[in-house]
Order: sequence, then structure tokens, then C-alpha cells
Amino acid sequence: MPRSAETASFRFNHTMLRVKDPKASLHFYQEVLGMELYDKAEFSDFTLYFLAFNHEGQELTDELKRSTRFGREGILELTHNHGTETDPNFKGYASGNADPGRGFGHIAITVDDVGKACARFEELGVKFQKRLTDGKMRHIAFILDPDGYWVEVLPNSLQL
Repeated sequence: MPRSAETASFRFNHTMLRVKDPKASLHFYQEVLGMELYDKAEFSDFTLYFLAFNHEGQELTDELKRSTRFGREGILELTHNHGTETDPNFKGYASGNADPGRGFGHIAITVDDVGKACARFEELGVKFQKRLTDGKMRHIAFILDPDGYWVEVLPNSLQL
């Protein structure tokens, strides 16, 4: 069905995940997955971090990243509620993949070579939920971010 005039400008801008420790999460998404910080918004009791992959073919200024954040797709928003990183009683957030109440499942990234990406994740000490050798779907893997959220890793050219 073609998009109507009323929905022609709609875009899927971002997904938000709550994180316990922003330093660990930013390290994972920036250093392990290669995303860039596009914007950061600090408030009295929480901070928002907006990350995305830069496919522009050039380095972008912080101002350009900030000014284009709402006009692009594929943004990941990490929300840190201040104090969770040092609270010994904080048990973490529900990833959506455990009972009771399975709901949210995962985010996904595509890569040129899943095997090479998984070998790199292995070298970096990333935890796996599903390795390429596990189960029936041997062309995808699932890694875990510092909060236990699942990140599916699949090939750019996957045909279902």
C-alpha cells in the first residue's frame, strides 16, 4: 500500500534503551560496534545519549550531528537515570527476553562478514547470547550489551 500524504514525512527515528552505567554502554556502542555519539542531553536526574552509524563518508562536526539528529533514521537513544551505576541494590533493567512478560526482543546491526565480526567480538570479550555455531540459523549471531540487551548481528545481504 502506498504511503498517504498524511504519512509521507514519517520516519523511524530512534529506539530508546535504559542503561545502568553510561561509561560501559558508550564504550560498547562506540568502541565495539563503531557507532558515533550524535548528541547528548543532560537533565537533573537523567542523561540521554544519541548514537548512530556515520555513513556519510566524511567526519561530521558535533554541530552537524546535533542539527541532523531528528531528520535521520537509525538512532539509538541510551537513557541513563543518574545513580543506577553506583546503587548496589539496583538489579538492572528488564531486557524483554526473560519471563515473566517477554516483550522487547532485540536491536540488530548488519555487517559485511558475520564471521569476522563475531571473531572481533570474541577478541574484545563480548558476551554472546547465540553464536554462529548455535541452533539452526547459522548465519546470525546475538551478542549482549552491558545491560543484557540482545544485539542481533546479521549479514548485509541476508535473504529470508
